[in-house]
Amino acid sequence: MDKAMKKFFTDLVEAPSPSGFEQPAQEVYRKFIGKYADDVTTDVHGNVIALKRGKSDLRLMIVGHADEIGLMVSYIDDNGFIHFSPIGGVDVALLPGSRVNIYHEGKLVRGVIGRKAIHLLKPEERKDAPKLEGLWIDIGAADRKDAEKRVGIGDPITFSPGLEYLQGDIITSKATDNKAGVFVVAAVMKELAKEEIDFNLYSVAAVQEEVGLRGARTSAYGIDPHVGIAIDVTHATDFPGMNKNTLGDIRLGKGPVISVGCNINPEVFKLLKQAGNKAKVAYQIEAAPRATGTDANAIQVSRSGVAAGLISIPNRYMHTQNEVIHLQDMAAAAKLLAEFARMISVDTNFIPGV
Repeated sequence: MDKAMKKFFTDLVEAPSPSGFEQPAQEVYRKFIGKYADDVTTDVHGNVIALKRGKSDLRLMIVGHADEIGLMVSYIDDNGFIHFSPIGGVDVALLPGSRVNIYHEGKLVRGVIGRKAIHLLKPEERKDAPKLEGLWIDIGAADRKDAEKRVGIGDPITFSPGLEYLQGDIITSKATDNKAGVFVVAAVMKELAKEEIDFNLYSVAAVQEEVGLRGARTSAYGIDPHVGIAIDVTHATDFPGMNKNTLGDIRLGKGPVISVGCNINPEVFKLLKQAGNKAKVAYQIEAAPRATGTDANAIQVSRSGVAAGLISIPNRYMHTQNEVIHLQDMAAAAKLLAEFARMISVDTNFIPGV
């Protein structure tokens, strides 16, 4: 992955985008994708939809969700401490001591999530996981009036850590779930920009996945794709405590993960594997016997049904302040999906068993 693409990904993950507040990250995507797409639009929900026109009327939609988990200011007490609610699936046990950014009217306010020190906890309190009502954000305010000069009710909050390299192309950052998917759909558009393809290709940075797959649902309805591929992250199982008997063997650096199961069109699954082989990209397989909980689920059941697929990037410590992924897994996913787009045509049959 070259420096320009690494910078694009860094800009994506560091741009704040809790569900419902995605526009800073969407602006990064718009600025990048506009150089490679024939048309770029933003819908009423904030989904950004880039189109590369093909030779036929058939439509291929690839989507990564731009939103990340976060917090929201819900109350400011008399002493100027800020109380908050979660946006998406936040693990409360990981919050104490976290540095956070609060976004208020275009300005960034730094804070830290506070909790009583372990020395001050009663023995029975030490046994219990932290509860949301026992946490607050400290911005160094003197009192409520001072705090209200800097933040307001409803302000979105993100974790503060930026992207850092651990070793080689293994990185840690907040919000790789799912800026990784947004990166991949943009990289596919870039790779195919000067090529002629049969399908109209729609690369979508969707909103509000973390609170109910909403952006993928509405954008899929609007695009009405014949084929839809979601790009998300999945749980790596290559660290202590993971049960491979039930979760499978998913490793960082071993390539993107192709899902198979009831959420996935079997013909799409076969073609994704063929595309990986043709592109000489290593890939992994993940069993998904139920609905995946990703945008693929919303795409599959849009309108009268869509031939859906799912490509995932292995992710350690999902929904934490410091997720860990391998950049080359993203690059390989983009190559695989670009090859998939080259392979399909008006003659491709996605009806199972026919």
